[in-house]
Amino acid sequence: MERNQTHNDSVPRMQAEEARLRTLLLQGLAGDAKAYQECLHGMGAHLRAFFKRRLASLPDEVEDLVQETLLALHNQRHTYQSDQPLTAWVHAIARYKLIDLFRARGRRDALNDPLDDDLQVFASSDTDASDARRDLGRLLEQLPDHQRLPIVHMKLEGLSVIETAQATGMSESAVKVGVHRGLKALAALLGVRGVSP
Repeated sequence: MERNQTHNDSVPRMQAEEARLRTLLLQGLAGDAKAYQECLHGMGAHLRAFFKRRLASLPDEVEDLVQETLLALHNQRHTYQSDQPLTAWVHAIARYKLIDLFRARGRRDALNDPLDDDLQVFASSDTDASDARRDLGRLLEQLPDHQRLPIVHMKLEGLSVIETAQATGMSESAVKVGVHRGLKALAALLGVRGVSP
């Protein structure tokens, strides 16, 4: 009985949180930087929980995936349709980031996991993708080489840690640290504060 009561209590809280984040996103899209920052912070907490549930065997990937998804949400913010549920849009982007991770790791079995398959996928045009690449390129230019190069090689070109270490002359651990710190630095450049665990 208590479990049912807890579930029933959590539904209104989830709906209230979605409404709050949606309002903040819309305010952010209208130019309110503080609301946008607060929205990204809230989404970061939500994404962290989303990925932790799905990456129990890869806990070291969670924070990088959160930061990558927040960057993707920022770059695709123009695709959000205000008449659609925010959660569906966020989860669609998060799901693609998760699939990219599994593909990079060769985990085909994990691609069959039902990750909210009923979610509507956002659409983007070639122009939108080009704009996002240009914006990301400008952000990456602001990072030092030891952060920028590992992100470019691993996250954009799909190289492994070993291949990236060989391409950059860095140690494997330096590559991992570079990616992690670089993603955090990119998030900071976007004004995403306080989304670390």
